[in-house]
Amino acid sequence: MSAPHSPARGVARRDFLRTAALAGAGLALGARPAFAATAPRRKRYVIVGLGARSRIYQDAIEGSHRDHAELVGLCDLNPGRLRVARARSARNGAPVPPAYRHTDFATMLRETKAEAVIVTTVDSTHDDYLVATLEAGLEAVTEKPMTTDAAKCQRILDACARTGRHVRVLFNYRYTPPRSQVKELLMAGTIGEVRSVDFQWLLNTHHGADYFRRWHGEKRFSGGLMVHKATHHFDLVNWWLGAVPVRVQGSGKREFYTPEMARRFGLTSHHERCRTCPEAAKCGFFLDLAAEPRLKELYLEQEGHDGYFRDRCVFHPRIDIEDTMNVLVDYDDGVTLAYSLNAFNAWEGYQVAFNGTLGRIEHSIVEKVYVAGTDQVQGGTAEGGVRTRVVPLRGAPRDIEPWVGTGGHGGGDKVMLDDLFLPQPAPDRFLRAADERAGAHSILTGVAANQAFVTGRPVAVQSLVTGLGRPDYAPMPPRSGPLPMPG
Repeated sequence: MSAPHSPARGVARRDFLRTAALAGAGLALGARPAFAATAPRRKRYVIVGLGARSRIYQDAIEGSHRDHAELVGLCDLNPGRLRVARARSARNGAPVPPAYRHTDFATMLRETKAEAVIVTTVDSTHDDYLVATLEAGLEAVTEKPMTTDAAKCQRILDACARTGRHVRVLFNYRYTPPRSQVKELLMAGTIGEVRSVDFQWLLNTHHGADYFRRWHGEKRFSGGLMVHKATHHFDLVNWWLGAVPVRVQGSGKREFYTPEMARRFGLTSHHERCRTCPEAAKCGFFLDLAAEPRLKELYLEQEGHDGYFRDRCVFHPRIDIEDTMNVLVDYDDGVTLAYSLNAFNAWEGYQVAFNGTLGRIEHSIVEKVYVAGTDQVQGGTAEGGVRTRVVPLRGAPRDIEPWVGTGGHGGGDKVMLDDLFLPQPAPDRFLRAADERAGAHSILTGVAANQAFVTGRPVAVQSLVTGLGRPDYAPMPPRSGPLPMPG
């Protein structure tokens, strides 16, 4: 995702806040070449926001899906990242798309004759691009989270109602084979009807700490980990259950990524960034942007354009997001979710248990160590790191041979990209494709949790927005009727 400015140097923060609301065109650094009239019909995509996550969509359009998709425009507030993305197209052997600055987003849509827009900007700007895309009559596609607060969510829902169009929200975790397998077990009634869920997500001090270095560490940009990260997890539970949240309560705090903790670890205190840190040799959280070619190219070498530092100190007092969160969620079908997220753990991954009328499903995944934007596989699964077990009310537990995948997010990225870009994707009995309704329900759980952290009171999800419909979910086992007596 394209990043906001740092106040330390470059463009003043007030200038960023004034211009980051839209990102578009103006720097047309090259024209789209003509194609032969006999070429097969390809959908015309543009991408706005050219940070690390945009690359999987660019590479898919210009690689495995080039026969039915073409990239006709690139858009970002940073001219350096525009040049990097255009160079990537050339390396992909694809026509090099024209580049547009963020001030000319509408111009890009018009000049490129785009049919679909993929939004991978800073989370808090998603609503601007999605609403503009909807009002232009184009297909709107966005990375999660759909947006960061209730007001922005309402703006998107209103635009969908006004235009009669939808937003495609990309939840790659739904597509990861082992998680789809859990969905199948639940749909089949393997443990009867689910009555409660226990879900624990752990972030280690490599990937977890990285959220505190970047723009994600400020809620005005990311909504905090309850929105930016947990939107994945809340969506998974919503989709696994085929239910929607109605009431949220919780507690959140930041006690690890603080100036005080820096001093307890033997540093004099926090500093501005890793690159200029006088105590870099003593800090176990030091990140050398110059040593990572992709981070150097995408961020370090582009600092002069927007003043954004990718390596801010993880102990800096500017941070206002939590690192320890515990949430209770009540669902419309009577299920209760107990969820926790910790951002300074010894390993990365999750453990989830579904407690049903006929037994229990226990499922866990251990993920590999990685830092976003590097050459490491993002969200990759550790060797032997998947376990799924069915425990009946009576009798012996049985381990389930897990479905497997390869690549980013445990194989979920490839399956999701096929579902997104193929002209006729395969029928999906799991209904993994999500629209603005699922996007809203996932972020509003986190928005409600953020509110509960401040007030100490439960929050009704439906009180946050109006006009929110129920997402389309695959059929789940009935919650009435006779059950077999445990033997």
